[in-house]
Amino acid sequence: MTEEKSIPEKIGPYRIERELGAGGMGTVYYGRHETTGLEAAIKVLPASLAREEGFVYRFKREIDALRKVKSPHIVEFYESGVDDDISYYAMEYVDGETLTARLTRERRIPWRDAIDIALQVCRALKSAHNAGIVHRDLKPSNLMLGADGAVKLTDFGVAQVFAAGQLTMPGGVIGTAEYMSPEQARGKRATKRSDVYSLGAVLYVMLTGRPPFTGQSALEISQKHIHNRFDSPRQYVPELPHWLDEVVCKCLEKEPEDRYPDAHVLSLRLAEIPKKVDYLQEHESFEFGSGEGTAETMAESTSGASSMGGEVGGTLMRDLMQAHLDEQRAATPVGSLLDNTWVLVGLLLLLILGGVFWYRSRDESPEELFARGEKLMQRSAGSAWEQARRECFLPLIKKDPETWKPRVDGYLDQIAAYAVEREVRGAQSTRTGDSAADEVDRFLQRAFEQQDEGDYAAAEATLTALNVLMESSPRSDQERRAVRHLLREVRAQAEDPPDRTEQYPFLRTSLERAEELQLAGEDEQALRIWESVLALYGDDPGADGLLHEARRRVAAAPAAPEAGASD
Repeated sequence: MTEEKSIPEKIGPYRIERELGAGGMGTVYYGRHETTGLEAAIKVLPASLAREEGFVYRFKREIDALRKVKSPHIVEFYESGVDDDISYYAMEYVDGETLTARLTRERRIPWRDAIDIALQVCRALKSAHNAGIVHRDLKPSNLMLGADGAVKLTDFGVAQVFAAGQLTMPGGVIGTAEYMSPEQARGKRATKRSDVYSLGAVLYVMLTGRPPFTGQSALEISQKHIHNRFDSPRQYVPELPHWLDEVVCKCLEKEPEDRYPDAHVLSLRLAEIPKKVDYLQEHESFEFGSGEGTAETMAESTSGASSMGGEVGGTLMRDLMQAHLDEQRAATPVGSLLDNTWVLVGLLLLLILGGVFWYRSRDESPEELFARGEKLMQRSAGSAWEQARRECFLPLIKKDPETWKPRVDGYLDQIAAYAVEREVRGAQSTRTGDSAADEVDRFLQRAFEQQDEGDYAAAEATLTALNVLMESSPRSDQERRAVRHLLREVRAQAEDPPDRTEQYPFLRTSLERAEELQLAGEDEQALRIWESVLALYGDDPGADGLLHEARRRVAAAPAAPEAGASD
């Protein structure tokens, strides 16, 4: 047991000086390259875990993810290897502390500092997403705060690599319960918007000192992410800018399409907030009568206003009202008409509508129309996508199909697939009056279930047959496009299957806990967890890939219960 706890002198070309931390996926050491003297953090996968295929796969995936991503806000990957049966990789050493450590010390972080940290995380996520990586486990302990103020994202051990253009492909997910998106808690596909949700939860805990949801177990917290509403940050910290409160709440929307589409858009919204607050502070003396703006941005600035005597405010208001009445008495009929608020509002609306009509009536060039459609497609899936289809892509095909069909077909297929999947996966079908449509929905539902279960060959067979029938039947173009898009998606998944074993965050947390107990010499407690896991998940084919080690441990430990019984 003391040998397991001892620090190795050397791993690969690195001289080890001290341990930085340990967890369920291994230990991280601080070391220096024996030739160059380069400081590094060296993460190792213990030999006990290296025997398990799932842990080895996860470790290799972390290495692959770090290799692919280059960003000043993501720890840099140096090299990897195997030394005396110990798998390791070396990465950039960050001289600082985790965000968890700072939160433990300070409890809450000033909102400007929180925005600065979040902006740097947004840049890290943008680089990861551009490289085809969804982090899936964004949390304070995975964010390193350097002594120079730089923020570095670490731990890509559960990151998901998705194919370019296949952002919606399913695959089991894992994460830490307090920061896990609702779709991850359901075991559904993770996308860029899942990372946006997790960053929203990190922002929430930075601003309020508590996560959006708490509970007695990971399962309870996960269910709250799916079903419950959280208290807005301003309920705990009223002095927060209301714009920041709105941004955090939008990040934490239950439905992915209701969140910001990606980290870049989120960063733009966050960067605006300090500028708005500074502007209001600089011009608050001119914001007569708009106390709401000051109160909602900086609560402390209201103290100065409250120190003014009530008599001064009352006298000022009385004089203003008297002057207003005098003006009304002296006004001409035209002046009175133009001084009417509702008349002015009506004129303003007419002016706006006229401008919109003029703008819409002018002819957009095909390239402008296509650019507008692409811009709409960058927004959340839903009404913006339908607007792009109706106002941009379909008119382009109608105007010049030879030129534009190849360029817009991919977008139209994506829109169709989203619409059909949203309808079919809904609680109730909207096509109950059409038996033929109900049949198609039934086959699509079967394909989605096969896809969710990881049976991509069966899903491909279902969609291939359905595609043949739909091509020779008078189905809607939208449905045909959706089936073609889904068929391409399933074929891509069949060639490069996602890791579905991570659909079970509670199971994986339990197994990691058992490994930690076993490494600590608590064999009896570890065995109880393995036995309980088999009792709960033994008949679940989707979890089978995670249960090999538990079965081996239980089968290899018949003597332990006998020894316990004799005591």
